Amino acid sequence: MEHVNGITYFAAADCTGHGVPGAMVSVVCSNALSKAVTEEGLSEPGKILDRAREIVVSSFARNGEDVKDGMDISFCKIDLENLKMEWAGANNPLWIFRKKTTAEKETEQNSQMITERSSEFKLMEIRGNIQPIGKIDNPKPFTTHLIDLQKGDSVYLITDGYADQFGGEKGKKLKSTNLKKLLMGMQHVPMNQQKERLLGAFLKWKSDFEQVDDVCIIGVRI
Repeated sequence: MEHVNGITYFAAADCTGHGVPGAMVSVVCSNALSKAVTEEGLSEPGKILDRAREIVVSSFARNGEDVKDGMDISFCKIDLENLKMEWAGANNPLWIFRKKTTAEKETEQNSQMITERSSEFKLMEIRGNIQPIGKIDNPKPFTTHLIDLQKGDSVYLITDGYADQFGGEKGKKLKSTNLKKLLMGMQHVPMNQQKERLLGAFLKWKSDFEQVDDVCIIGVRI
């Protein structure tokens, strides 16, 4: 997490690869992000990811290494004073839970298509670009999404480790749909309690299965 001129930058990232190569990729990617923000003064998330990719690719090329691994990331810039957020993602999404307006609730109640009443919250999902930070064919610029926040919004940056965990009675993946349902069901509780509930649900789901990946979920209530 970085604080620059009243703006907060933070990210949930996951580098592919294991052991020493994976650790090397993580260090290079982390340094690339820091360089882009603190040394080069870039502020737009999409351009920060573009620059990080350039640094990562050139770093490995300079060392004569053909590294196929890279980094998936959900990268956020928040101006809390003005309730503005900019976001960009490499493979990973952004989730925002927000209280429904009175009009939205009335529309739901009057709709004949609704068979299951949801909670008082709605989920807004923004998907990142389908490409990692790393060496790929035909790379494209990362998209910066501009979001107007509201007081009470809950913002989540996630990697795929939680949803990809095998478990349950049939030994299948939890999947992001069920993670969304878990988060939707705990929007009325503080963030520290959400952390405890998410951990408990994860351990219960995993049971005796081996953990398949690192798990990272960052939640921020505005």
